[in-house]
Amino acid sequence: MTLTIHGITASRAIRPLWAATELGLDFRHINTPYQGGATRTPAFLALNPNGHIPVLVDARTDGDVVVWESMACALYVARHHGQADGRSITPATAREDAEVLRWSFWAVNETESDALTVLMHRLAMPEERRRPEVAEAAERRLAVPFRVIEQHLARQRAAGMAHLAADRFTIADLCVASVLNWARPAEALMAAHPLTHDWIKRCIERPAYLSAKALG
Repeated sequence: MTLTIHGITASRAIRPLWAATELGLDFRHINTPYQGGATRTPAFLALNPNGHIPVLVDARTDGDVVVWESMACALYVARHHGQADGRSITPATAREDAEVLRWSFWAVNETESDALTVLMHRLAMPEERRRPEVAEAAERRLAVPFRVIEQHLARQRAAGMAHLAADRFTIADLCVASVLNWARPAEALMAAHPLTHDWIKRCIERPAYLSAKALG
């Protein structure tokens, strides 16, 4: 076993955990919550001085590789532990790799903050702390990037492809769905973008996602 992933599934750590599970890797999961001081110990800070999960440690013959930032961890797993064979989540061509990179960074830059706001104020926080007007403002902003991905998925469908980067599920779908899934409590937003909503559901209904979520 060479791969260790620190984090919990109710966090951005789901991204590398999901990627490793999709690839059927033999990895070690260290259940490390972001609350309670677990990420502030000297041992953890030696891995990630930012004090955040996830952290991935890949024990290699040429020395350990340590990766933090959830998207970087997921992309690393796909690139260095998958096969570029046109069947796995790993990009098989330069075009696929470009799609993976641009959509993953797009998700972080254009949607993540507002998607998290929707999740917190529509579902995750105690009801008395939720502010519907904050969620509504985030949903209005999300309408712009959601139009972008809806149009892309329509073009992909017209070309006979049901996924973001290829005719199969890739790490691009994993990374982006892990973000946009947070916005699913925004019912009107989902209804206005049916291709995107259907695609998110197909991604999170995958057996590997369900298995990864069960890790805790």
